[in-house]
Amino acid sequence: MRSSNRNWLALGGAASLLASCGSEQAVAPPAPRPATPVPAPAVADEPVKIGEPYSVGGKTYVPADPVNYDEVGYASWYGEEAIGKPTANGEDFVPSAISGAHKTLPLPSYVEVTALDSGRTILVRLNDRGPFSDYKLIDLSRGAAEQLGITGDGAAAVRVRRVNPPEQEKALLRARLRAPERIDTPQPLLKVLRGRLAQVPASQPAQVQTAPPVVQAIPAASSVSRPGVSFDTPAPPTPKPTSKTTAPTKPVSGGYVVQVAALSSQSRAEALAKQIGAHAVAAGLVWRVRYGPYPSQEAAQAGVKAAAAKGFANVRVMANDAR
Repeated sequence: MRSSNRNWLALGGAASLLASCGSEQAVAPPAPRPATPVPAPAVADEPVKIGEPYSVGGKTYVPADPVNYDEVGYASWYGEEAIGKPTANGEDFVPSAISGAHKTLPLPSYVEVTALDSGRTILVRLNDRGPFSDYKLIDLSRGAAEQLGITGDGAAAVRVRRVNPPEQEKALLRARLRAPERIDTPQPLLKVLRGRLAQVPASQPAQVQTAPPVVQAIPAASSVSRPGVSFDTPAPPTPKPTSKTTAPTKPVSGGYVVQVAALSSQSRAEALAKQIGAHAVAAGLVWRVRYGPYPSQEAAQAGVKAAAAKGFANVRVMANDAR
């Protein structure tokens, strides 16, 4: 009897030991990973503005709210020349933000923009009006053009499709950051889109990727607050004018100047200066587009009026250092 009791005690001890080992080997479930924080938005999506019909360059544009907008055409881009200027819905233009300008879609709107040469597709937030050229669909900020890979001097063939992305992606663009790129458009669909593009009327489609742009200032309009520039129909290079009335590229120091823009590209600065009758001056890593010099601040108001006539508001009158 005692032997039997000892056996039961031994079995009970072994069971307790196994239970103890089992409890020591139990692994607690991993803690859930915190969600990636989204930066505080710099701008808001409300209220959405559609706006009344407006006219630019003798042509009337009628804003609308199409849900299934999906078009092909051409895209240009703008950057440092519009720093500090308000977009059409009142936001400050930020070149590095992933934003764009459209003639008629509500502001803001979200669109997927696809480069038809590569198939790369990105998400863009529209907050501005333009480009005012018949065959162009969209003007991209420098940041958007860089993400899409179309920062050359010419225009790029694109597809623009209106979408309603997840709120987290909207928040990234409102915070002036990039949203994740979409999966590249497959080649069969690109072939179809390029076929649609061939039916789009364009003045110089064969030169659109490589020729230098002609810069056209956007005239002031009551319904268009964007005073920037649009890089419109490309044109072949032209020889430098030799007329005695042409403003010197390196003005003398002294007096005052009216600064219209500061650009990182010499070719774009010189094209803008030629278009508006100003001159481009090298200043470190940027090129400044200016009117003047003038002998006094009062005389410099003539340059302010000249800039306003070309669609540039809030220009600066500053001392001329010839740099």
